[in-house]
Amino acid sequence: MEAESADGSASYQSYYSLLGIRRNASLAEIRVAYRKLALKWHPDRRGKDSPEAAGEAKLRFQRIQEAYSVLADSGKRAMYDVGLFDPFDDDDQDFSDFMGDLLSMMESMKPEKPDTLEDLQKIFNEMVNGMEMGLGPSVGRKRARVE
Repeated sequence: MEAESADGSASYQSYYSLLGIRRNASLAEIRVAYRKLALKWHPDRRGKDSPEAAGEAKLRFQRIQEAYSVLADSGKRAMYDVGLFDPFDDDDQDFSDFMGDLLSMMESMKPEKPDTLEDLQKIFNEMVNGMEMGLGPSVGRKRARVE
């Protein structure tokens, strides 16, 4: 439901509530909700009755499109969820693009399988052995070996 401020203008409404979906909605659920609302509020369908109805339909349709464009893009959605995405701040557009690229790059670089405890121990041992061989800050110091 959309709240109104004292001057009668619409106040902030989350994109999730605007589309009537849960925060963990899938892309398919987002698309279905968008299509349903876009058909309902399309200005060509709602504006036939009066100019006031056309104005409200246009505003709602634009907000529905905006919500869909953010929630359907995984990078923008992740930034929106943590509060870093502001579609009205043009100064942050470069930062938003950078963060979106960073998030998509991180997503593509996920390992195929998570490291096991043995893998982590092996990596740790390699690091310790490297430092003992003079490759790290412990050069010249004696260490007690734990096995």
